Amino acid sequence: MYVRDYMTKDVVSVEIPSNRDDILKILKRTGISGVPVTEKGKVVGVVTRKDLLRKSEETQVALLMSPHPAMISVDAPLAEAARLMTTHKFRRLPVIDENECLVGLISAADLVAAIAQLRIKDEISEHFTSNTFALWEETPLPLVGRIMEISDVEAVPIMDDKGRVSGIIAERDLIRSSHIEDSVEVSDFSNGTDDDEWTWESIRDMHVISYGVSKVRLPDKPVSAAMIQNVITVPKNAGVSECALMMKRSRLDQLPVVNGDKKLIAMLFDRELIKVLCAGPGEAPDQ
Repeated sequence: MYVRDYMTKDVVSVEIPSNRDDILKILKRTGISGVPVTEKGKVVGVVTRKDLLRKSEETQVALLMSPHPAMISVDAPLAEAARLMTTHKFRRLPVIDENECLVGLISAADLVAAIAQLRIKDEISEHFTSNTFALWEETPLPLVGRIMEISDVEAVPIMDDKGRVSGIIAERDLIRSSHIEDSVEVSDFSNGTDDDEWTWESIRDMHVISYGVSKVRLPDKPVSAAMIQNVITVPKNAGVSECALMMKRSRLDQLPVVNGDKKLIAMLFDRELIKVLCAGPGEAPDQ
């Protein structure tokens, strides 16, 4: 199993110089989580949904992107891609040829598609599920975005007032709901203060500077307005490849795990599932 056999070859990328609006349009249109940034055919960075949400006031791709990204050879084993992603928490790796030119992209979704073919029957509860938390469906979207940022999670289950799972919100849903807000802010600068010895009767030379500010904003709406409502859930004894196939078919990167009473007990993220590719025959994946 090699990277070249599972990578995405028609890569959506942006060239320096580009701006934030270009990236936002691409992510909204395609639903992907990030794009490589190139300069003269060479990969110089990656811009992700997290970068847009965390640096909401930045407009230039060169400042938004994470520079010097990890990359992988087109001829590398798939297990090497899985190890890089799980060790460093990457969701994608630009794929380069012998001339270090961009030829593809290998993502967590591509690895999940490979796992779906392997018919692994190990139960997900053994190694792959993560503790989770949930939010109320009336929580305002800006607060949801902040909670997801400081918690460093890609998706959060949403509950109604009876404690039942009513939906799920992911980063891509936040991006789809976001908009660019332009405003003008004013700053006052003076050459002195009332306490300066050299001022005369508190007369100061005042300077007023107005400047434009452009930010990525989330609307002041409840999370129920942006969440996915038809949630696919799995039991804790579901098989690894079975869950991978669900993720592949539904283009999901997470699945809520429920018990026999359909109550939420954990989350299954693709970043945990791909650990199975790092393990050798008969080995359990690292925790």
